[in-house]
Amino acid sequence: MPHMDFIGWIVVGFLAGALSGAVVERGPHGCLANTVVGVLGGLLGGWFATEEMHMDSTRGFLGALVVAFLGAVVIRLILDALDGNNHRGRRG
Repeated sequence: MPHMDFIGWIVVGFLAGALSGAVVERGPHGCLANTVVGVLGGLLGGWFATEEMHMDSTRGFLGALVVAFLGAVVIRLILDALDGNNHRGRRG
């Protein structure tokens, strides 16, 4: 995979969303939620890797998947933190 563009990060994000949903118990879950989180995570991770870290290549599919997975985990944790209906660990 020579260069990941916008569409490439979306495609890798689909798989990253499923993986992040299986690993992280917090945040939204379900088929649609995993897809959206994965796509957003792929775009976030891809943007961060190319623009902020100045990485020209993510070293193939596996590297792109790791970057998208980390982005999906960040998105999932942010959504969990923003969830106002989260009552875990609270009494009452």
